[in-house]
Amino acid sequence: MPEFENFIPQATADGSFTFFSPEFNESFHSHFGAKQESYFKFVEPTQLAQAAQQPVVRLLDVCYGLGYNTAAALQKIWTVNPNCYVELIGLELNPSVPQAAIANHLFDQWDYEYTPILNLLAFEGQVQTERLQAKLLIGDARISIQAVNQGGFCADAIFLDPFSPPQCPQLWTVEFIQQVSVCLQKNGWLATYSCAASVRTAMKLAGLNIGSTPPVGRRSPGTVAVCPQNSECLSNLLPPLSLEEQEHLLTRAAIPYRDPQLNDPPEVIIMRRQQEQQACSLEPTSRWRKRWLMKNQTATLRT
Repeated sequence: MPEFENFIPQATADGSFTFFSPEFNESFHSHFGAKQESYFKFVEPTQLAQAAQQPVVRLLDVCYGLGYNTAAALQKIWTVNPNCYVELIGLELNPSVPQAAIANHLFDQWDYEYTPILNLLAFEGQVQTERLQAKLLIGDARISIQAVNQGGFCADAIFLDPFSPPQCPQLWTVEFIQQVSVCLQKNGWLATYSCAASVRTAMKLAGLNIGSTPPVGRRSPGTVAVCPQNSECLSNLLPPLSLEEQEHLLTRAAIPYRDPQLNDPPEVIIMRRQQEQQACSLEPTSRWRKRWLMKNQTATLRT
């Protein structure tokens, strides 16, 4: 039996489907809506509608998964500009995941016309057409990203979509995000669903300027980032962090994950962060959370 048959489609609130990963003990998408998450957490924040007006758009999809972020990006780009040439690199640990998405016909619910492209990418690992050059690199993303950098690939949009930091800390470290940021061209955008203080601190330490994206189906916002040398002209577009979010970055939760050689096992990365948290003098995150809970409750009573 092919390994991809182990993945069973699970419905989300917007009618699209996702999978559950036994390896990481998490679903690949929010139960609020897998499809809408791809558009509103990744495609919209990375300004792909504007980028598509260029003759060429380059995409880096970190943790390709079911292929939803890439699928949404291609649809957005070619709706805006059918002649736009797309160069895409996807990084994925388990090839059975995108293969299972195709085998279970998950894109039928999308009314989607580019499924043959996703089929080739899932099963062949590469696609070449008159308006697309795409390849899927299988393996540890910490290794794959170094190969991407060595090839000089620079993306207009980067989708950073690993499992959550507690489950997949190795792809949220300062060192890994530094490698990812090297792939971001000076006018490009990086987006992730996570608003974890550790992730945002890692982005800042990697040399990125960050902003907050609107919540999609849940209270938590996402995060968008740009290169500092381009932050001035993008200042009106980079959504600022709220005061609550800024103060979150001054708590122990903001201690980032670290992986100096990009090869430590997850448990070592987690333990290293815990030790740094115990030794730091930052405000306990529970105190910050309680303070802002009271502030928000007071504000609600006044309205």
